[in-house]
Amino acid sequence: MDLTLREKRMKNTMDNAAMLNDNRSGRHRSRRHRRNRALAMVVSLTVMVAIMYGTVALCTWIAGKMQEPSPVSGNVGGSQAGENGGDTNVDKIGLDENGNVVDTDGNVVGALSDTTVYSRAELEAQVNGAREQAAADVLNGIRTKLNDGDSIMETLRPLYPEDLIVYSGGQYHFVPINRSLKQHQLDETCLNVLESGEFQYIQDGQVISHKGIDVSKHQGEIDWNLVAQDGVEFAFIRVGNRGYGTGKLVEDENFEANITGAIAAGIKVGVYFYSQAIDETELREEADLVLEKIAPYQIDCPVVFDVEKVAGDDGRMNKLSVEERTNLTRLFCEIIENAGYRPMIYYNTEMGALMLGLESLEDYDKWFAAYSDTFYYPYEYKIWQYSQQGTVQGIKGAVDLNISFVPLWEE
Repeated sequence: MDLTLREKRMKNTMDNAAMLNDNRSGRHRSRRHRRNRALAMVVSLTVMVAIMYGTVALCTWIAGKMQEPSPVSGNVGGSQAGENGGDTNVDKIGLDENGNVVDTDGNVVGALSDTTVYSRAELEAQVNGAREQAAADVLNGIRTKLNDGDSIMETLRPLYPEDLIVYSGGQYHFVPINRSLKQHQLDETCLNVLESGEFQYIQDGQVISHKGIDVSKHQGEIDWNLVAQDGVEFAFIRVGNRGYGTGKLVEDENFEANITGAIAAGIKVGVYFYSQAIDETELREEADLVLEKIAPYQIDCPVVFDVEKVAGDDGRMNKLSVEERTNLTRLFCEIIENAGYRPMIYYNTEMGALMLGLESLEDYDKWFAAYSDTFYYPYEYKIWQYSQQGTVQGIKGAVDLNISFVPLWEE
């Protein structure tokens, strides 16, 4: 989402810190950061080895049970009829080291076909070998990925498929994935990245995604006819924002020019507001401003609540609890919906994993920001902001690029 220049610099600093790895030279890292990285590796190895130990222990227990004598009545293997034509009853049988079925006196009474039998010493040797090999494989895999230039996040994430791993506040957070929430069904093999850097989503050989941008005063004067000629189908226009330090409510000075220009060029429009509300009174003030500003226009796309963490200690909304931030987000959506518009929530992985209670926001559509070419984030979203450094005809400088997976204006 488009912020102030200072906010962008602070936000990019946080994003770059999360993607640092051990092989990037020329950068100084603090001792604390190195300890965090080492601890993450140790945790990964410990969990993998613990799983292997548990598996091996189960196999050992099963093997032990197989070697214990077990009571069986009736015919066994080569039992023969007695003098009166009855069967020879064997009270207990077991397996000897050659795989033969024996009674309690050690007499061979039958054999299991295609049986492989290990002594306890042989089994323990195999277990120890498996442990050593598994540990070596994990370490080699981690070493290889780091040597290949993968980041710590890229290295850890495949090891924890049931967790969202998020770097925040100088730490790696492991957040269990909530499978009761709606999960997206996006397939990375359907993602097409053009030479221009634009993303498309393809199904059955057809592009089903829609190209969009979001803008504010930071894009300056925009030639919306050229934007439309560049294939942009929808645009989100910033209505305004609240200062993350002062708390002052500010209208975007280019809002009217942007929304009228986009509509005149045939581009479908939605709007967003960058919130820093810390209580219900401020939240209602923000929602009222949005409704007042958009009243004269045809709004075909959603009205978006942009909830973000300011990359610093002075962000006033940073101090809210998860419950407080979630309640304010839900209240904005309720106000917008009651006014006859479709609400939507904009956020990134950090906000979704650590700072919002998504269970309470399940009914509202999501606009998700992640600047990569993977679908790591598991939950459902309808718009994907995949770049902050896009280029579009008619706009000088960088602009945020988005794709929607459905035509938002037809819902």
